[in-house]
Amino acid sequence: MNDILNDINAKIQALESANRHSNVGKIVALADGVARLSGLSEAMYNEMISFKDDVFGIALNLGENEVGCVLLGDAANLNEGDEAKTTGKLLSVPVGKELLGRVVDVLGRPLDNKGEIKAKEFYPVEKIAPGILPRKSVNQPLQTGILEVDAMIPIGRGQRELIIGDRQTGKTSIAIDTIINQAKINKEGLASGDKDFRPVYSVYVAIGQKNANIARTIQLLESHGALEYTIIVAASASENAANLYIAPYAGCAMGEWFMQNGMDALIVYDDLSKHAAAYRQVSLLLKRPSGREAYPGDVFYLHSKLLERSARLNEENGGGSLTALPIIETQQGDVSAYIPTNVISITDGQIFLETDLFNQGVRPAISVGISVSRVGSSAQMKAFKQVAGKLKGEYAQYKELAAFAQFGSDLDARTKAIIDKGDKLVEIMKQNNNSPKSAQAQIAILWALQNGFFDDIDVKKIAEAEASFEAFMDGQGKPVLDRILKDKIIKDELSEMLKQACQNWKKTFA
Repeated sequence: MNDILNDINAKIQALESANRHSNVGKIVALADGVARLSGLSEAMYNEMISFKDDVFGIALNLGENEVGCVLLGDAANLNEGDEAKTTGKLLSVPVGKELLGRVVDVLGRPLDNKGEIKAKEFYPVEKIAPGILPRKSVNQPLQTGILEVDAMIPIGRGQRELIIGDRQTGKTSIAIDTIINQAKINKEGLASGDKDFRPVYSVYVAIGQKNANIARTIQLLESHGALEYTIIVAASASENAANLYIAPYAGCAMGEWFMQNGMDALIVYDDLSKHAAAYRQVSLLLKRPSGREAYPGDVFYLHSKLLERSARLNEENGGGSLTALPIIETQQGDVSAYIPTNVISITDGQIFLETDLFNQGVRPAISVGISVSRVGSSAQMKAFKQVAGKLKGEYAQYKELAAFAQFGSDLDARTKAIIDKGDKLVEIMKQNNNSPKSAQAQIAILWALQNGFFDDIDVKKIAEAEASFEAFMDGQGKPVLDRILKDKIIKDELSEMLKQACQNWKKTFA
């Protein structure tokens, strides 16, 4: 009896499959990158719909008599009455190392005139995030090369750290510097011959940016030798809203391939504010009801299902990781707006960039008080914890006292000392774009600061002193830096070596 039932089920499935491939409909209405289709009774949610001239769409609204479909790519040649076919597939993109060093569109097609991409695998752009059991706690550092971030707001592999601030405050610079630093670490690690070294591959998703800005980013990564470890997914401002909506998911699928294959990857979404605006546009065109600030009710789900796909997997699942750096643009520093609060609640911390600090010449313009990493020091090297453990508290205390000091009241010696040290800390934390520092160099700088080697140097000369110290440590102090990297903890012997190196540097600087 079971055999007969199985045979009947197999025949039904075969018939359904045959029907699926012959399910053909027509375009009833076409406007602003959205098509309304009739006759597609078999269409599934998020299914790829095929049109003429290799144009594809995604079925997003499934009505009783109509299917609402957003069109990807150039749909200029489509007209009402044209044929539309179901494909029986979810939208998928090519994945794998073949994409490294390439610039692709949201469907994984090359945009860089470097020839065809011969990918062996494809991943669906929409995928369920790993559950709790396959995950592992985040405890491996992902070094950004930015002293202020690595010391006070550490990021771990598998974390989701939001970069948030007004426009023109240096949000993209932090993300690009992190990608450049991964390439630098990759080159050094692979050259060292260390069998346990795990490179970090990067995916940069440009959403709604000008073509000139995307070209500048590509040029910057290429000039720093980072493009060979990076995939760039470009959905520029000139493209339709559907492309901007699908871009981060396509990039995430490409990054997920590394995680699922036991490798580490970093993905930057630049930025999710434009992504949310594109989804709002698509939803309004599909006649979905709008809610707060005209966004549809599921915009929170939109970002949560994307960011939840970033994780660190346990050994049974390959031990790979995908770290996410989403970027959100605020209006006049308003972090309480709808989209910023949504993404803050999804992520594991935020780096908040302040316009006032940026205008004062503090770069990166990170507001240490509002910025936080919910993974914290568990994603830091032990030596880093030793030199940076009290740093955030000292910085907060300095900010509070500096606010009172500006009123010109008489200050006692202890308060003056705290403000003086804080002023020097601010100067030391200043860092130019595209000049990431190694973890061991950062540890050496902070050790020298905490042990009073910058105390007698005037605040105006701190930047010069820091540059001199870095140059000295890269030369004569190289054995000390190597020892920091090897030991990963500062014990008596290493402490003595650091002290000796700092004293030798002091002689040359004086």
